[in-house]
Amino acid sequence: MTEQGKGKKVLIVDDERDMLLLLRKVLTRKCGYDVKMATSGDEGLAIAESWAPDVVLTDIKMPGMDGFEFLRRLGRFDPTLTTIIMTGYGTIEMAVQALKEGAYDFFEKPFDNDQIIHAISRAIERSMLLRENLQLQYRLTEHQDVSGFIGKSKRLQQVLDLLERLAPSRATVLIRGESGTGKELAARALHAMSKRAALPMVTVNCPALPEHILESELFGYKKGAFTGADRDKKGLFLKANGSTILLDEIADIPVSIQTKLLRVLQEKEIQPLGQTKTYPVDVRILASTNQDLESKIERGEFREDLFYRLNVMTVTMPSLSEMVNDIPLLAQHFLEMYCMEHDRFDLEFTSDALQCLMRRPWKGNVRELENTINRSVLLCDGHTISSADLMGNEGAEMNREGLLMDSKSCFLNLPYKQAKEEVLNFFTSTYLKKALSLSGGNVSAAARQCGMERQAFQRLMRRYGVQSNEFRQ
Repeated sequence: MTEQGKGKKVLIVDDERDMLLLLRKVLTRKCGYDVKMATSGDEGLAIAESWAPDVVLTDIKMPGMDGFEFLRRLGRFDPTLTTIIMTGYGTIEMAVQALKEGAYDFFEKPFDNDQIIHAISRAIERSMLLRENLQLQYRLTEHQDVSGFIGKSKRLQQVLDLLERLAPSRATVLIRGESGTGKELAARALHAMSKRAALPMVTVNCPALPEHILESELFGYKKGAFTGADRDKKGLFLKANGSTILLDEIADIPVSIQTKLLRVLQEKEIQPLGQTKTYPVDVRILASTNQDLESKIERGEFREDLFYRLNVMTVTMPSLSEMVNDIPLLAQHFLEMYCMEHDRFDLEFTSDALQCLMRRPWKGNVRELENTINRSVLLCDGHTISSADLMGNEGAEMNREGLLMDSKSCFLNLPYKQAKEEVLNFFTSTYLKKALSLSGGNVSAAARQCGMERQAFQRLMRRYGVQSNEFRQ
């Protein structure tokens, strides 16, 4: 008996009593599975509804409800339940039909005990994965609040609590953090939870504008203030009057404009270019940066007095490495978002894909994770996104021996045995897809080209989630 099989439930449905007893003996003694038996589809359905097995192993030809109807009814009340078909000699066509209707695998009687054990183990993994994905979808709703952030890690919750406390105040907030950590999202959360939320927040991308344009955009100008100023222009501070303004990447603001910005913070007023008159403004200022402002102050590139005016309250956004446990939630959110955008409603993650995401270093943080999921949804050939799909061009190319991955891949961070298994999975999936691509989706031709029997080739396709119709012209 194996510890791995403890708690896993297998339902066997067959009208042959001897077959039921044999399978129960094998699965309980060798694997430690909890096994229940049924001699008909009706009895099996009743057990499945009350007992919630992880895998159902069923015959096709049975008195009363046949295997096809049994399969359809199982799928109606539990789409995460994985079913394996057993078939007698001469009913292979029926088994193939059952696969089309949702069965995971099939075996022809008599079969090898080790093969059926291996198939059930993989089927249990599939059921667990489907259920984990379903739970992720429920948890997404639970953990996405008005702030727009997704996650339940302690570090993220600390940030959300701070944002909630700061939101009602008028205090200037400096939002710091690495690139891609959601600094602008934090600013939007502060505004959305504030008393100023009725008016739109104004966002200024400071590095995107040259110095002379940035100054006129922020403070406005009077007609004739400079060549081309053929009318008065209201600046962004006046547009944000009564609301919030975000100065994104404020470290890149030129020193000359920093002086004028300091006046806004100190006097709560602005002076448009070409005017001597000042205008009072009621604007809450938020600023963000991914740079070391203290070092810029030492180099004379950022005013120290402006830093202290901005740094009334500081919110430091956590990197993705500080909230690794939130990665599956974020990945599922981005998967659903881009599946909808690209009309790919049949995709799901494999368990190795989620593990790969959690192990991989994310220098670009949440933004890099989002871009990776977007690319994978666009380029994925089958119905599942694997670790190979997620690596893309960064780590998907094999070396000339075809065994090791690029040093940027997540395989190199794994123990040898696990890395070897994942590399083999990647190789097999890629090999199958290439063969089907060359044959235009013709399974028989692809199998011949690979020197394999069609049936063996199909089993590999099912195991690795490769669909032939994806390669047909």
